[in-house]
Amino acid sequence: MDIADIRQLLAEYEIKFIRLAFCDIFGRQKNIAIMADELEHAASHGISFDASAIKGFMNISESDLLLFPDLDTFSILPWRPSERAVARFYCFIKYPDGRPFEGDGRYLLSSLENMSLKEGYSFLVGPECEFYLFKTDDDGQPTLIPFDNAGYFDISPLDRGEDVRREICFAIEEMGLKPERSHHEHGPGQNEIDFRCSSPLKAADDLMTFKTAVKAIAYRHGLYASFLPKPIEGESGSGLHMNLSLYEAGENLFDGEKPKAMSFMSGILRRMGEITAFANPLFSSFERLGQFEAPSSISWSHQNRSTLIRIPYAVGHDCRMEVRSPDPSANPYLLISLLLAAGFEGIKDTLIPPEEAKGDMFSSPSDERLPASLSSAVEVAEKSAFIRSVIPEKIVSLYLDEKRKDACLCERESLDHMALVRRYLSFV
Repeated sequence: MDIADIRQLLAEYEIKFIRLAFCDIFGRQKNIAIMADELEHAASHGISFDASAIKGFMNISESDLLLFPDLDTFSILPWRPSERAVARFYCFIKYPDGRPFEGDGRYLLSSLENMSLKEGYSFLVGPECEFYLFKTDDDGQPTLIPFDNAGYFDISPLDRGEDVRREICFAIEEMGLKPERSHHEHGPGQNEIDFRCSSPLKAADDLMTFKTAVKAIAYRHGLYASFLPKPIEGESGSGLHMNLSLYEAGENLFDGEKPKAMSFMSGILRRMGEITAFANPLFSSFERLGQFEAPSSISWSHQNRSTLIRIPYAVGHDCRMEVRSPDPSANPYLLISLLLAAGFEGIKDTLIPPEEAKGDMFSSPSDERLPASLSSAVEVAEKSAFIRSVIPEKIVSLYLDEKRKDACLCERESLDHMALVRRYLSFV
C-alpha cells in the first residue's frame, strides 16, 4: 500500500485517530496515538518519542527515536467505535539520522527474512498461542478465578468461553488474520485460537495483533485475558508453539522430510538451550516446562507431544516442524529471528538430527536438557556467540541484564507461585 491508498481508506472509514504501535525488547507492545491528518508527516519524517522512558531502549542523554509506520500493516480496530474509527500501523524504529535502531525487533526479523529470500529460502510461520480467561472484580481487576471449569475440547455450558472466542475470531478476521480453529484447552478457563500461518514478519505482527484483540474482547466481556506461562499452579501452562515450514524453489522441504529440513531442525535443537532466555523470559516460565506436555529435554519426535520439537502428521502444504518450548511472554520478533538463524546454521553445517526420542518427556537419547531456571538460561545465553551473531550486542546486554536482575530478585525473595503471578500479571 502507498500513502494514496491509505488516504482513501482514512476517508472511506472516517478514521480520525491512528495508533503507531511497536514492541519493546521484552515483547511488550507500546503505542502512540496521532490524528489521522498527521499520517503523511509520520510516513515521511517519523514521529519522535522519548526512548529513555522505554526500558531497554535508550538512556536520557540520547533519548530521541522516531517511529515510521509500515503502511502494509494498516488495520482498523474493530472493538473501537465505528464513528471516528481508530486505525493501527506497526512501525519501524529509527535514529534521527535515519539509521535503524538496534532494538527494533521488526527490523531485525525483516532483514533476516530478506536475507533468506536472497539465498533462495522462504518460510511460513504459524504461532499457536494459549491463554486463560479470568473473572474480574467490581473494579475490573483480575481475580485469578477461572471463567469456567471446562477441560480439553469441552462444549457449552461447561465451556463458557465459546462466545468470547467467537467474537475474537470475528475481530481478528476483520484485522486481516485468518482464524482456522478455536477450542477450550486443558486448564480451567484456558483457551486456544489458531490462525493461518504467514511469512515470518507478518506472523510476528499477527501474534501481537492477536494478543491485543484477545485482551480487548475479554475486557468487553468483563474478563481478564492472561498470557502468563503458568497462571494456575497444578494446571496446564500456556505455550506459544511455533510451527515452521521451510521452502526452497517453492517446495516445502518438510514434505517428505528432506535432508535440508532435518538439518534446519537440527540447528534449532543445537541452539535451543542458548535461545531459552528469549523463548521463556520470565522466572515463572520455568514452572511450565517439564509438566503437562511442555518439554524439558532437547529432543524431537513425530508424535510425542512432550518433546522440544515435533514433526506432526501432515500432507503437502501443511508439513512442518513444531517448536513446543516457547511461551507467550516471549518477544516474537526476537524469538522467530533466533529460530530461523539457528535453522539456517544447521543447513550450513549440514547437521544430522539425533536419534528420535521415545517415551515420555524425560526420555532423551542425548539426555540434553533445557535450562531449568531463568538464571541458568541467562548464564547459557551470556556465553553464546550465536545469540550475538543474530541480535546486536547492545540489545543482548540490556536484555540479559534485566533478566538477571529479575531472576536474582525472585530467588532472593523466594517468591511462591501466587507472588510470581501477581508480579507478572500485568506484563503479559
